[in-house]
Formats: sequence, structure tokens, C-alpha cells
Amino acid sequence: MDSLDQPLDQSLDRPLGGAEFAPKKTYLNTSTCGLMPRRTVEAVTLLAQETADGRPGGSGSFEIVDEARATFARLVGTAPERVAVGSSVAVHCGMIAQSLPAGSEVLFPEGDFSSVITPFTIRGDLKVRFAPLERLAGAVRPETGLVALSAVQSADGRTADLAAVREAAAVHGARTLLDATQAAGWLPLRAGEWDYTVAGGYKYLLCPRGASFLTVTEEAQDSLLAIHANWVTGEDRWVNSYGPVRELARSARRFDEPMAFLSYHGAARSLALLEEVGIERIEVHNKGLAARFRAGLRSLGHAPVEDDSTVVAVPGLGDRADALERAGVLLSARAGNLRASFHLYNTTADVDRALDVLGG
Repeated sequence: MDSLDQPLDQSLDRPLGGAEFAPKKTYLNTSTCGLMPRRTVEAVTLLAQETADGRPGGSGSFEIVDEARATFARLVGTAPERVAVGSSVAVHCGMIAQSLPAGSEVLFPEGDFSSVITPFTIRGDLKVRFAPLERLAGAVRPETGLVALSAVQSADGRTADLAAVREAAAVHGARTLLDATQAAGWLPLRAGEWDYTVAGGYKYLLCPRGASFLTVTEEAQDSLLAIHANWVTGEDRWVNSYGPVRELARSARRFDEPMAFLSYHGAARSLALLEEVGIERIEVHNKGLAARFRAGLRSLGHAPVEDDSTVVAVPGLGDRADALERAGVLLSARAGNLRASFHLYNTTADVDRALDVLGG
């Protein structure tokens, strides 16, 4: 594809992040897994080598973990004391699910990601209800105890009216849980507006898999049971190696899982890069590429899901993913959709290559 009718934003011709990325294919699949920056690979490799050599002080640095915690907090507009670290969204959601009183009603959008929903449905003593994403705010009612949703839908990239959901929850006294896995790293967020947020680090946050983040407001903290409390969750880590933990951390650190240090040594470097580039700048870049792709799809006679998300889905075109991969363009198929997802390392050349293959 040579050009589109719309004038080209020249800034989209260049990736953000400079020499940190060097993909060998046209990679439009961040919603499945983000590319790791060069600096992240170096940090993980260094720790692995140090551990192989016999690293003094154990298998990693708590200071670097806390560096990652603090950078993530700045990226989502909250304080480090409100952030817990872990391994996956499912584990964070499991803790929230196990902390709800029996009989609580939990409201989800239809078709949201299973790792957000399943920890609640397996309890068996919760009332689980679903509503269409576009009508989620209107489905909140006085008996709703928790509204849980993804900021960006994994299957098709749709975004909810987040302000309306928060307002409806506040009116009815319901707590809120936002899965930011498909949003944190490109969409400006204020985690403190939600009782809980969760985010897997290996997508738009560019972290190695095994790093994830939970934010908890100070008000909501007392409602959570630290079901995987361990020696690192003590207010003073170094007096809790033997016997029961004497005092849990007063901050959200009480909800930490034991850290996968390789993941967090890498995460600290990835999150620093995102902060250097700037989430607002990444948002403009990503949305510009997604808009170009949607326009190109329409010119080819396809009908993408309309949204201003960085995730672009084309219903009924999922069976083209394999042919695109053979042509060196990596996307994904989700729920029958062909799904492309753009991030800071993509450019207009990537968009046009995918459109060329689809149009060929």
C-alpha cells in the first residue's frame, strides 16, 4: 500500500525508543506479548550470569524490585505504597475474589478476559452477573458488591466508558476492579480512581513474563485478606524468616508475592524506558497507527471494530492470521477476529506492510 487519502503524520514514520528494539518481523502483536527492550534483555542476562557465578546476597535485589514498583506507580498516577507486586493477573484477582463475603454480587462485561472472571466464578457462593460492555454502567444496582472489567477488551480492543462505570459504582456503593493489562503502558491511567487495578507486565509494559502489579486504595486495603502472605510481606522483611510474620506491611506491599527476580530486574528497566518516552506521547503514537490501519482496512472493504484503542480487531478475519505470519507479519486471532495491536516500536511501514499482505 503506497499511501492513504489522509495526510501522513510524519512522526509515525519513526519508532519511539530508538535502538532499544530490533524486531526481525513486522510485529503487531503486543496484546499477546510485548517486545523486550535491549536494556531489559541485558539486565536479565546479567542477573542470570551473576546467579550462575554465585551472587552474594541471593538471587536478586529487593531494591530493584522496589524501583520497579515506584516507576509503575508513577506511570499509573499513584503512590508506591499503593502497589503490590506479583506474578500474574489471575493471582491478584484470586486474592480479591477470596476476600469477598459469601453472596456478594460481582458484575462483569460479557466476554471479558477469563483470568479476571474465573477466580470469582469458581468460588461457587458468589452471585456473578454479566452485561454488555456498552451497558455496563447501567447494569450496576444496589446489591452489586464489585464491578470488574478490563480497560481494553482483549478480544476486540473495545474500551468501556470508564468514568460512567466508576460513577455508577459510587452511586450504589460497589467497589471497582480494573484490569489494565491491555492499557497500562500506552493509555494514561489514574489507578487511585479504582479500588483495585491489576496489570500483567508482559504486554504493553514490556516486562518479562512473571511481573505483574496490583494497586489497592488505602480505603480498600482492609477489605483484602493477604491469602499468600509470606516472609517478604512483613513490615520489616528481615525479622520474618522463621515463625509467623509478626506484622504485615502497613502498605499494599502486604499483598506481594515472593518475587521472580529475573522478571523484576528486567521490569525495572522496561518501565524506566516507558517513563522516559512518556505515556502521553506513546498514546498519540499508538492511536495514530491504529487509526491509519482502520482507514486502510476500510479502503480494502473490511469493517474493523470502531474505537480509538490501540488494539484493532476485524470480525470474521481471524483465519488470515496464519497467512500473515507466513508473510512475516505477526498478528493474532481472537474470538474469530483478526487482532492487530500497535505500540511504541511500530511505524507506518508496519501498518502498510500488513495492509499490503491483506490486500494482496
